[in-house]
Amino acid sequence: MNILAIDTALPVLSVCLQTQQDAGHVSKLSKPMVRGHAEALMPAIEEVVAASPVDFRAIDRIAVTVGPGSFTGVRVGIAAAKGLGLALKVPVVGVSTLAAFAADFIGTAETGLIASTIDARHGNIYIQAVNQDGQVVISSRVMRLTEAVRVLGTEQVRLIGPGSALVATQAWTAGLRTEIACEEAAPDILSVARLGAIADPEKSPAKPMYLRPVDAKTQN
Repeated sequence: MNILAIDTALPVLSVCLQTQQDAGHVSKLSKPMVRGHAEALMPAIEEVVAASPVDFRAIDRIAVTVGPGSFTGVRVGIAAAKGLGLALKVPVVGVSTLAAFAADFIGTAETGLIASTIDARHGNIYIQAVNQDGQVVISSRVMRLTEAVRVLGTEQVRLIGPGSALVATQAWTAGLRTEIACEEAAPDILSVARLGAIADPEKSPAKPMYLRPVDAKTQN
């Protein structure tokens, strides 16, 4: 499968095109970007496709992050993905940023939870936790930091994502065992592509994952 992956949900713009040609060639671009995703996205997509051994006509599927993250960034990515999907007549699937953060860490230890975290501001955190088999233990939600530490419990926890330091500080204060495994601002775009490739288009629609009201303040 030739899959185009797009992520504009967080303060990074990432695009990749993973192909079946040339032993699974990957062309990708990723750069920090707090705002301006709408203007930069299509040129980035064109650059990535131009560096690939295939052209737009060979794309079989498009994967796009659907949040949580910036409301504006999420909408920009989804709109572009849907527009391209319509033009190319290919399915478009949505991928959670929290799931993408955890993807590379599942099965890399014998025990413990993997908690994906994103700062939701004002003492709140977006969080999802899975076990080593990838089974969801804490479903995607937004909650107070203190509550997040409580529901994580006493099991060893590896923290992933830009909210990791916030959760770790709260957890250490409570005497819980946590390890910061990754504090990247956005998930690896190859993880978005990989999850998008195995997603069921019927069960993974490209629509925003709003974990709190859209008129609430959020990160830009």
